[in-house]
Formats: sequence, structure tokens, C-alpha cells
Amino acid sequence: MINILKDALLRENIELSSSQIDSLIIFANKLEWYNKTHNISGAREQKAVVENIIDSLIPIKFMPKPSSLLDVGTGAGFPGLILATIWNDIDVTLAEPINKRATFLRLVAYELGLSRVTIFKDRVEKLSGTTFSLVSSRAVTNTKLLLDLTKDATSSDTNYLFFKGERVFSEVEELNNQYIYDIVKSNKRNYLWIKGLK
Repeated sequence: MINILKDALLRENIELSSSQIDSLIIFANKLEWYNKTHNISGAREQKAVVENIIDSLIPIKFMPKPSSLLDVGTGAGFPGLILATIWNDIDVTLAEPINKRATFLRLVAYELGLSRVTIFKDRVEKLSGTTFSLVSSRAVTNTKLLLDLTKDATSSDTNYLFFKGERVFSEVEELNNQYIYDIVKSNKRNYLWIKGLK
């Protein structure tokens, strides 16, 4: 596993410390073990897990580190738990309503010593009282609905990072030119980085 991950990091020109790589290996091994019993991710082979880790890490190449992060529908940890491993000095909330996934996230966050990670085991629209500087999400729903679902946890300064496919272009058209954004393409992924209102 470690060689597969190191090769992928090198290929994508992502530089991590040895302790960060160690944490990602622990995560990957826990996911592989937990997935055998609880079926929390479609990434079953080591190569697939590494591909998901790399997919989660690509944004650190083009985005500044936020002061806080809300990840919507974290699932097995992509991208929220992976980003929390790299940005381990910020407050991270992982919103995941499915119990077996939330339990896995709690277990791994504890084992990795990620004391600033909070698991919110409910639907994100029920989260209020805290605003985040970055909201991320991968494969949850369309952009317009994500913006609506997270409105009580954001401010005018909040940035958004949505992991999208080819539909991203039609989804941004639905936003009626209200937002400043970039679309960063890497591999088969489009990373929609919304920087705020115009």
C-alpha cells in the first residue's frame, strides 16, 4: 500500500510529510479492514482507495488552507477526513448521517489523534450555529442544492469546494452568474471552487 500511495503522490506532485503519509496509510488499512464487514465504500482494492485519497488531496495544490472546514456527506472519509489529516490544525466537521460511516469516521479520527475533528451524525441542513470558511462535498447532490442545504453554516466569506464530473458546467449555469468561481480539472475530476458572491 505504501508504495502505491507514494508513487501516486509523486505522479501528482503532491508533497506530504512522512507522518502525513503514515496517517493516510493507517486510514487506508482501517478502511480496507472495516469495509469487509460494514460495506461503507465502493473502494475495495488498494489501488481504488489510493485513487480516492489522491482525488481528495488534489485541491491542496491550488487552494489555501481554510480556517475551518465542513464536509458534507463524508461517507468513508473522502474528501473530509483526508483533508483533516493534512490540515490537522483547523476545526473540521464531517457531516455524515449514516451510522456505520459516522462510526468509522469517529474511530479513524480518534486513532489518528485528530482532536479537532467533529462528526455530525445527521443531515447537514440540521447543522446551525457555526459558520465555516470552507464547505466541501463529493458526489452528494447538485451545486445549487448543496449551497441551499449549507446556508445556515456559511457566511458571505465562505468558500466552497465541490468535487464534480462533467455536469459541473450545466450546474454553474444554474447559478445565474451570481458567484465567483474556478473549475480546476485534474484527471477525470472537475473541482468547483466557489470563492463567493459577485
